[in-house]
Amino acid sequence: MKATIEEFIQKESAGGIVLMFTTVVAMLVSNTALSSWYQAFLHIPVEVRIGALHVDKSLYHWVNDGLMAIFFLLVGLEVKREILEGHLSTVKQAALPGIAAVGGMLVPAIVYLFFNLDDPVARNGWAIPTATDIAFALGILSLLGKRVPVSLKIFLMALAIIDDLGAIVIIAIFYTSKLSLTSLTVAAVALTILIGLNYFGVVRRAAYFGVGMVLWVSVLKSGVHATLAGVALAFTVPLMARDEEGKPVSPLKELEHDLHHWVAFFILPVFAFVNAGVNLEGMSLKQMTGPVPLGILLGLFLGKQLGVFGFSWAAIKLGLARLPKGSNWWQLYGVSVLTGIGFTMSLFILTLAFEDDTLFQYTDKLAILLGSLLSGVVGYGMLRLRSRDVDHE
Repeated sequence: MKATIEEFIQKESAGGIVLMFTTVVAMLVSNTALSSWYQAFLHIPVEVRIGALHVDKSLYHWVNDGLMAIFFLLVGLEVKREILEGHLSTVKQAALPGIAAVGGMLVPAIVYLFFNLDDPVARNGWAIPTATDIAFALGILSLLGKRVPVSLKIFLMALAIIDDLGAIVIIAIFYTSKLSLTSLTVAAVALTILIGLNYFGVVRRAAYFGVGMVLWVSVLKSGVHATLAGVALAFTVPLMARDEEGKPVSPLKELEHDLHHWVAFFILPVFAFVNAGVNLEGMSLKQMTGPVPLGILLGLFLGKQLGVFGFSWAAIKLGLARLPKGSNWWQLYGVSVLTGIGFTMSLFILTLAFEDDTLFQYTDKLAILLGSLLSGVVGYGMLRLRSRDVDHE
């Protein structure tokens, strides 16, 4: 189990470093003479037509609706595995990260709404600062090596997974547009077939991916965000089954393992490249102090750390959970600060909350980058400063 955890953390950490590099490249490209090329690249039309079926979107939307569905497939696989046999499989294990995750979603939303409650358009972005980017956060922790106990890394990993589950629920409930009954019916039939494949112990990936494609297209056309098809597909992949020779196999773990590299080193970097390219031309400090960017920045940097640490402190003091083994309150607070690295998930929720990405002159995106940067630098500094005082497991 420990080897599996370390492998997971190493993959996420390496992916976080790639994300950092890609983000810097996107910012450079969008603020140089290559800016016009960058915008043209984002809006390349990509069309797929099979008979009466027609999907016509820009490259930007194919990345956000298509590639990110694969990311959410991986998230769904991780959530299912953790719930069935991992660090969320018992109440005792899930208590601290679960309670912390609730605080880490609730308080940032309150901070954001404090600044934007009176604006119905801006109010739609309340969920933007509630997210945590597990790749970036674990990437920062990896820089500290053995100075941080494994128990805290597991805490952050479990919290981020629950946070992702919360984001899935938020997207399903609050960011669903006008629904198509016909498409939803097709999606329901596809999901029923997938559940049947699971029930009868089918282990062939082709069967799940074939029906999964039908599910994705129908969800895309239904008004529900297409990435949720990835989560639904993940929940139907069997954790344990038997192959044709009767040997026990884990289709879920095998698929999760194979997808990890593609998601960490291709899908998320591509997503970051097409979403993080903020053009700073004409942007002023006055614009950045507007209610939307201020709500996002303070929601990520202050709301996340106060919510995660505050709820964790209360849970431990009330006897509902224990401080992670080998750690102290200072380290728990440092990790709480790191949860303010929203980046990937915050950018993704922003694309759902504000369909017009020029609505706030990109100050909302810049606020995500600044809030995540502040959280990463301050969290790292706190953990670096006091981490030597603790005996590690």
